[in-house]
Amino acid sequence: MPYISTQDKHLTVLNLFTTDKPENQDQLIQEMRKIVDTAAFDGWISSTVHAGQDSPGTANFIQWRSGEDLEKRYAGEEFKHRTLPVFQDITTSIRLLQSEIVYTQRHPSQGEATEVSPDRDDHTVIEIFKVSPGNQDELIAELGEGQSWLVDVEGYRSHSVFKGLRARFLDGPFAVVYSQWASKESYDAHRRQPSAQQSEARQKSQARIDALKTESDWNSYRVIHSRAAAGA
Repeated sequence: MPYISTQDKHLTVLNLFTTDKPENQDQLIQEMRKIVDTAAFDGWISSTVHAGQDSPGTANFIQWRSGEDLEKRYAGEEFKHRTLPVFQDITTSIRLLQSEIVYTQRHPSQGEATEVSPDRDDHTVIEIFKVSPGNQDELIAELGEGQSWLVDVEGYRSHSVFKGLRARFLDGPFAVVYSQWASKESYDAHRRQPSAQQSEARQKSQARIDALKTESDWNSYRVIHSRAAAGA
């Protein structure tokens, strides 16, 4: 199964799809599984499919050897004339995000590595932050080191920060936070905690994030399928 690690030099890609109907989510998952189960692209390392929980949609966490390998995939006739049109027909939005892993943190109970696997029971949350040019690194620092207080939050397992490199269907600099929680209930309790009840560290960090970001959105997911290239 894939791991999230700053030591890996893979290109990390998050393909995020939203849709307006649960049945379209089911179709999205079917189409994604077809691609993942037959993938043999040069430079492809692994793909892990996530099903939307709070809102209909999917996410695919993909590892590639390099951006050049990914661009060859995008330039292929199959991607341009079959894959992309199929997804455009059943989605309300598509974002294909290329990034690098710049920070990881885990609760001490979670061991030495952040694993992404359908064999785990994580409630996974993916947050996208858009940011003005020049503020990306500061925002990433606040989303990473600035969130050290999370280890004291009930149900917290891990969070990782991805620095946006380039994207399709998303303009401008961005960052991604990929977090794992013990349950939807624990995450919802954390997210909905009134500001007056939050720790001073959290309030200070959130104020800085709010000042730096220009837009943000999120969804929660369950990991449902994963496959890696032979020898990966």
